[in-house]
Amino acid sequence: MAGQMKAGKAFEYAILREFKGKLEKLTTVKVIDNSPLILAKECFHGFDTQKQGRYLLTASFAVNFLIDIEPRLSNDIDETDILELEILPDSQGEIGDVRDVLAIRAVQKWEIGVSAKNNHKAVKHSRLSPDIDFGKKWLGVNCSSNYFSKVNPIFAKLKDMQKKSDGMRTWGSIDAKSLIVYTPILNAFKDELQRLYDADKERISRQLIEYLVGSKDFYKVIKRKNSVEIQAYNLRGTLNLPFDDIQPKFITPQCSLPTEILDISFKENSETTLIVKLNNNWKLSFRIHNASSLIEPSLKFDINLLKAPSSLFTNTLSVPKEA
Repeated sequence: MAGQMKAGKAFEYAILREFKGKLEKLTTVKVIDNSPLILAKECFHGFDTQKQGRYLLTASFAVNFLIDIEPRLSNDIDETDILELEILPDSQGEIGDVRDVLAIRAVQKWEIGVSAKNNHKAVKHSRLSPDIDFGKKWLGVNCSSNYFSKVNPIFAKLKDMQKKSDGMRTWGSIDAKSLIVYTPILNAFKDELQRLYDADKERISRQLIEYLVGSKDFYKVIKRKNSVEIQAYNLRGTLNLPFDDIQPKFITPQCSLPTEILDISFKENSETTLIVKLNNNWKLSFRIHNASSLIEPSLKFDINLLKAPSSLFTNTLSVPKEA
């Protein structure tokens, strides 16, 4: 497992553990025992005790704040109102649910989720390949045959290179790979996204953000060296709810989803990055790259949120420096 992924899993476990430790003193808590929990726990215990302590300390600051702004975490209706904590499988991200740690109260028909990030802010790492219909997967609308007629010959050439080298040829051996691979693939993607948007503008605008940013409301918790950042993606108004007359200590406003794509164009002086601007102050970058050092008929996006509505709640908490 890659180091960044291992660190992310360890941080997920630290957040769940801090939720449990703090909330079981206030309400009945049940941790769902599943394979994602086992994996996250193994990753956590794969670090030395000093690193584990750092994860737990950072998670503790974040969890304390979340308890303050989510009264339903610590308040139950009666003894049947159990708070369940669960780590979700990564496969949920494939359908747009980016939450890693879930807190659920079935009796209250309520849940919140946390997306745990270890020192990075990327929103998605989606792939393009001859077998992936990004329109259907992301937006619920099939890509056109024209799109595949543009990208498939390029992927076919890559597959041929892979086959002829017995899978040993590297991307570095391709001269002008931006010109013959990245840029034409990006142009085809750009044209197809524009076509899909033109056919159903408001829905595609909204769906693009919902798939890439998150199909469910959630808190993004980003661990940094000596701080932790909490962002509230309250796109549908399901976060920050009161419990009876107990109000959250801070308000996280609802953010407006976009209704228009204003522009899709290449980043200035770049052959590998598209910038997508939407209304309501949403802006995304799509950087395409090879996911492996060895040639394969597949490419990967590094998708980042460059701008979000000013109503997006963000709070950064300082964490004591390591001794």
